[in-house]
Amino acid sequence: METTLLFPIAEYWWFYLAFVGFVMAMLALDLGVFHKESHTVGFREATIWSLVWVTIALLFNAGLYYYTLDKFGSPTVAKQVGLEFLTGYVIEKSLSIDNIFVFVVVFSFFAIPSKYQHRVLFYGILGALIFRAIFIALGSVLMQYKAVVMVFGIFLLITGFKMMFQPDKEVDPSKNWVIRLLKKYIPITHQLDGPHFFHHENGRKYATPLFVSLVFLEFTDIIFAVDSVPAIFAITKEPMIVFTSNIFAILGLRSLYFLLAGVVGKFHLLKYGLALVLIFVGLKMVWLNDHFDGHFPITWSLAIIALLIGGSVAASLLIKPKPHS
Repeated sequence: METTLLFPIAEYWWFYLAFVGFVMAMLALDLGVFHKESHTVGFREATIWSLVWVTIALLFNAGLYYYTLDKFGSPTVAKQVGLEFLTGYVIEKSLSIDNIFVFVVVFSFFAIPSKYQHRVLFYGILGALIFRAIFIALGSVLMQYKAVVMVFGIFLLITGFKMMFQPDKEVDPSKNWVIRLLKKYIPITHQLDGPHFFHHENGRKYATPLFVSLVFLEFTDIIFAVDSVPAIFAITKEPMIVFTSNIFAILGLRSLYFLLAGVVGKFHLLKYGLALVLIFVGLKMVWLNDHFDGHFPITWSLAIIALLIGGSVAASLLIKPKPHS
């Protein structure tokens, strides 16, 4: 099943290079200037950076809208592209909150001081950008086939129902097979060596807790990407929109973590909203898109997703969690 793309990769290779260059420049500015010295990221700094990343994403969305309008001369097409980017961004931003729960557990488990957490997240997100690019490149090829779309749709349905009905399980990094494999091949020390990922002692190199936590975060992000990337492909078939919306959401993940880390436990009903989003997206892939002549209305998708996420957040704040027995 061939899909006609508005922004084919072969024609827009220059855009991908320019976009990746922009992202690298922003990350270099972030680490090399604003976070050159390790320090604890406070609420005010996290708020400012969160607003910066959201603003940049929205400005890009506006630029994409006007570029599409100028190139294709159709307000309808431009509006569709703009809404697809916004919906994909909202989905990825919402699903990334799950990552924050993991960040909190991992940093607590490995006793990573708050002043070094930004460094771990910086390199973790740098790796996530690479893996997401690989996932999206594969998805742009595989999602052209109806059978693959159906398989991913069913997978998202199963994942959504499991998230909704399966009891919460505590994350224990020590039992993770990746960490056990890492310990088997790399000497590990439990002592920190400032902001360094490796520590040299008696002529031998040891991985510090910073490196171990980084490896665990990279692994969990790959798991999350299995859900989030197909979810955005259910919204749009344009790899450029999937890639940019995904990357912009990930870039703001560090500041979002420092903004929400202290209160993320209050959103005890959020998992149900995220589960319903995955179920809705799965339904789009296996049934709704075909039922609506190939594409479920994007305005409806955005409204439904915003309602599910916003509703679960509001319910979390209004309904107190049941005390653990």
